[in-house]
Amino acid sequence: MVWLRKTALVLHLVRGLLTCAVLFPWLGVRSREWHIRRWSRRLLRICGIELEIAGELPTHGGSQGALVVSNHISWLDIYVIHSWRPVRFVAKSEIRSWPVIGWLCEKTGTLFIERARKRDAHRVLHDITDVMLQGDLVGVFPEGTTTDGSDVLPFHANLMQAPISGGLPVLPLGLSYVDAATGRPTLAPAYIGDLSLLDCLNAILKAPRIKARLAIGPLLHPTSDSRRELAGAAREVVVHLKQGAHEVAAAAAVRRSQEDSGEPSEPAPTAMS
Repeated sequence: MVWLRKTALVLHLVRGLLTCAVLFPWLGVRSREWHIRRWSRRLLRICGIELEIAGELPTHGGSQGALVVSNHISWLDIYVIHSWRPVRFVAKSEIRSWPVIGWLCEKTGTLFIERARKRDAHRVLHDITDVMLQGDLVGVFPEGTTTDGSDVLPFHANLMQAPISGGLPVLPLGLSYVDAATGRPTLAPAYIGDLSLLDCLNAILKAPRIKARLAIGPLLHPTSDSRRELAGAAREVVVHLKQGAHEVAAAAAVRRSQEDSGEPSEPAPTAMS
């Protein structure tokens, strides 16, 4: 029955193209976000993926946005996050030239960066800060690559300059994929090694039902000008969120803020406390 689901995916992609081409020019921001969320949830259902969300978007006053950071496992990550809340992702400029996908990414607000040009990074940093100040959530995957989900790689710190410059928070998310029946981790969605997009899609469609777990973390407010410290703090929180240790993640965020600001901190609870 895999071919039926592939047919449904093609039709769903066409529907997305038509929505972006015909409706988006006439819709406001909130209406576009509604369509993006609905389209992403339908995509997950066609792929046989359940969505489990733990936590809510923290409030921090005002109408300003945040930099959303997450571990990176699969091309599905974007649509899992969109199913929770549409986010303007930062992506390499090469994606813009991809057939169909590049056009869809552009129409849904993706910010493109030419990674080979150092000067372009400064432009993107200004763009990220500007759209966050306007209230948007901007999403990045600071590991810089996908993994099998068993660990979280060190976070690159370059784009952390945007929330520091804008005085804006970082919102960590933890992503994991498990077998829906057993709760054990599954490698089916992992887009790693020499796998092509089609290979990865086939693995997802042939696998037993999958559950995507998305954990929403506490906000991290920059308390210094160190991008590396902010990246390290964000990674620590993401690691705990991915493991389902939400209280530990919250305690780590508080401890990191106190350490960065010079305030005395209390020991963080362990996952067993």
